[in-house]
Amino acid sequence: MEGVRWAFRCGSWSPTRAEWLLAARCVQREEKERIGQFVFAKDAKSAMAGRLLIRKLVSDKMGIVWDQIRLERTPKGKPVVANPIADAGHQKWSFNVSHQGDYAVLAAEPGLQVGVDVMKTSRPGSSSIPEFFRLMTRQFTEHEWNTIRATGSEWEQLHTFHRHWTLKESFIKAIGTGLGFDLQRIEFHISPLQILEGQVCTETRMHLDQEEEEDWTFEECLLDQHHHVAVALSRRGSPAAVAAAEREHFAGHARPLKFTVLSFSELVLGAVPLSEEDPAYWESFEKKQEAPTRQHNQP
Repeated sequence: MEGVRWAFRCGSWSPTRAEWLLAARCVQREEKERIGQFVFAKDAKSAMAGRLLIRKLVSDKMGIVWDQIRLERTPKGKPVVANPIADAGHQKWSFNVSHQGDYAVLAAEPGLQVGVDVMKTSRPGSSSIPEFFRLMTRQFTEHEWNTIRATGSEWEQLHTFHRHWTLKESFIKAIGTGLGFDLQRIEFHISPLQILEGQVCTETRMHLDQEEEEDWTFEECLLDQHHHVAVALSRRGSPAAVAAAEREHFAGHARPLKFTVLSFSELVLGAVPLSEEDPAYWESFEKKQEAPTRQHNQP
């Protein structure tokens, strides 16, 4: 069974009243309330899109009726499917979501460990790029910093910095450790040095504690010229599930999956409302400022 790579462009989504109220009706009450507490509309939209992406995956691929889906969070905050039926399929799906910049993304696979991260290349808010790099020194190894600083202009170096960051975050999210993992333990040897839009590259290798890891594959792509995405995939898991997944992703025969950018109508296709319409929820959203006033996104 083929995996899933979906993206939704939150940054250009200006939801109508009908869209926002429909979206709110299609997520669980506690998630609706959590999303409503965001100060900025940008964050609320990203969080809403992330929840809708998960519910769409569970409905479309796991066969659980939308209004019967029960999502919970692990102690570290990772969304999981609580329905008992979720483990009853031929293969257990692993999924992960990320939202940053203008996109929310979801990656999912049957039988593999999955982590995904998206980052928009943007200038640091309160410091120069050299000063920003100095503050972030401990997040990367000497090899990684040499690669970052060798890529050309300051903007190109920042671009490569964010590429490395998505790789590290995708791995951390796949293993589910959260904060506290020493990022110096993982080192990425990126290849190719530049990724073009429309490509999905899988040549980058990871070293863990100075040993190359053969059990991990990283898919890298650009959603647009500013947004990096990395998907971490691991063969670690149940032997039966891994055996099937290996044939798809690690035997070298299958092409890596490209992200499909969904429209709002595609995102909620098949959705079943869980609650009544709440006009006050729209009124609260409409009053939110889109994002903090100071933003540095372009070179």
